Amino acid sequence: MRTWMLEAPGIENLALKETDTPEPGPGQVRLRMTAACVNFRDTVIAATGNGGELPLVPLSDGAGVIDAVGEGVTRVAVGDRVTPLFFPTWEGGRFTGEHGAAALGGGQDGVLREQMVISAEGVVKIPDYMSDVEAATLPCAGLTAWHTLVNAAGIKPGDIVTLQGTGGVSIYALQFAKMAGAEVIITSSSDEKLARARQMGADHTINYKDNPDWSKNVLEITGGAGADIVVEVGGADTIAQSLEAVAVSGFVGVIGILSGLESNLSVMSILGKGVRVQGIYVGSRQMQEDMVRAMAATQMQPVISDSVSFENAPDAYRLMQAQGHFGKIVIDYAA
Repeated sequence: MRTWMLEAPGIENLALKETDTPEPGPGQVRLRMTAACVNFRDTVIAATGNGGELPLVPLSDGAGVIDAVGEGVTRVAVGDRVTPLFFPTWEGGRFTGEHGAAALGGGQDGVLREQMVISAEGVVKIPDYMSDVEAATLPCAGLTAWHTLVNAAGIKPGDIVTLQGTGGVSIYALQFAKMAGAEVIITSSSDEKLARARQMGADHTINYKDNPDWSKNVLEITGGAGADIVVEVGGADTIAQSLEAVAVSGFVGVIGILSGLESNLSVMSILGKGVRVQGIYVGSRQMQEDMVRAMAATQMQPVISDSVSFENAPDAYRLMQAQGHFGKIVIDYAA
């Protein structure tokens, strides 16, 4: 079978190799992969070389069909369409370091190969109405947005939610927030992307290039109260704005590092409002199963920005680096 390998730091060091077809052991299944999806995390891993843990099969997000099962597998069967979990060992309950160490495309080899073996407990079935390419976007971006809004923030009808940018997590969060009956404020540096967000139901839009202190716009929109929930994807350069934009006793879900890792913050910006700030690192199988049921009930369609073929997989990384996407960048193995 064909397998993409990151052999040294740098996208130019992604190499397409011929490797042995794996066989599932007891409790495992083998997937014939049909699609994959690139996240910002994957570009960081490619650039840094995964902390020296190379070679590595990259990417955490994908979809496939079970074509073989090992002894004792009853939860799923040959022919089932599934997505592997970002954290294959996190079935539910509290997140642990052991779960983190097992992340696909980082702690262990990922999905950018024609076939892979994984625990039968580490997959979630794809709803019938959804294509494999759409489903490949679920395990990281979709689940991160769901975990942030539903499990962590406890979103409810009438809440005001502020989202940053129009990448994969933010567009999923827009869809989930509207599903929950919330009012949505979204930012972008592109008026064209903001217009698309409004077509998807965004109630208010802010061009952060024209309004670098966009928290003031959020406060103006909310009559000075601030947003009940802020989905923070920017990192170092935006966290202070998020804390200004959030309401008293509000929630800031920290999920992204687009602008860096280090930031000087005033502790009073958190204490003074009684703000709850929580880091969100994807989610568990139970969360993903809940998310998929909610999506199926409403026939919610994941938003695909760009698609490339398996043979041209490095181009998906370059599209992510260019930051021109609206929604998710996918790799279609059948293209």
